[in-house]
Amino acid sequence: MSRRNTAKKRIIHQDPIYKSKLISMLTVRILKNGKKGIAQKMIYESMNIIEKKTQKNALEILEEAVRNATPLVEVKARRIGGSTYQVPMEVRAYRGTNLALRWITKFAAQRSGKSMAIKLANEVIDASNESGNTIRKKEETHKMAEANKAFAHYRY
Repeated sequence: MSRRNTAKKRIIHQDPIYKSKLISMLTVRILKNGKKGIAQKMIYESMNIIEKKTQKNALEILEEAVRNATPLVEVKARRIGGSTYQVPMEVRAYRGTNLALRWITKFAAQRSGKSMAIKLANEVIDASNESGNTIRKKEETHKMAEANKAFAHYRY
């Protein structure tokens, strides 16, 4: 972490089709080698798949999936007197959304299937139904925080 100056928050622009900041954030998570067009195509294709499978608005399902996957608490390693403690800390809204999107893309990539669009669509649908690996990761994070509640007084 730099001691000189803090990183400035970048302005997130809306994506061209859905006019949603959430989709542009998801695009950045999927992005590889600077190929933004390919990442956007993938996301739009997965949104079409979501609409076909659920007969609901894909953007609403994505928002619900992110809401379900967003953690409320997480643990951070804190070194006190030579020993390291896992200290539970509350997650701010922006970081929570970022973690949820990161987990969704990570577990979508790990899924077995043909294309990333199909895998992403299935992961988003699972997360909106409160099942799948993303939700399991959130619950695991919450359990870790609950188990280390005794060290909450080391919060900084």
